[in-house]
Amino acid sequence: MRTPTIPPLLQTLLLLLSILPHLTSAQFGFFEQMFGGNGGGAQHHQQHQHRQPQNVPSDPSFYQANYDRLHCDNYLCPDTLACVHFPHHCPCPWPSQEDKFEMGDGHRICVSKGGFKAGEAARKVELARKGML
Repeated sequence: MRTPTIPPLLQTLLLLLSILPHLTSAQFGFFEQMFGGNGGGAQHHQQHQHRQPQNVPSDPSFYQANYDRLHCDNYLCPDTLACVHFPHHCPCPWPSQEDKFEMGDGHRICVSKGGFKAGEAARKVELARKGML
């Protein structure tokens, strides 16, 4: 009985397919270690390979741990963790998509730029300040 031969192109393809999971595991292993993954290696990768991405848990411990480890002599902005002199100096979390407005009470608000004409967000904030909106 004659042994079938595998064409060289198919051999190369099979080799690449066999090492691909190991390459992706090595690539993402760094991120698992950085962000608290359990680093289970290939076994961990195989267990989660077919799962859909999961929503972030409703556990504030990640935020609290970062907030608690930061040092700020003035005011630590709760949403951006920026250290500023006054609350109204806090930056917006998404400055490329939000306009910042300082309020009279010493705070700031961030308003989405999306869908507004230039200056439209400022006009609406001013109308709201006057109680007209």
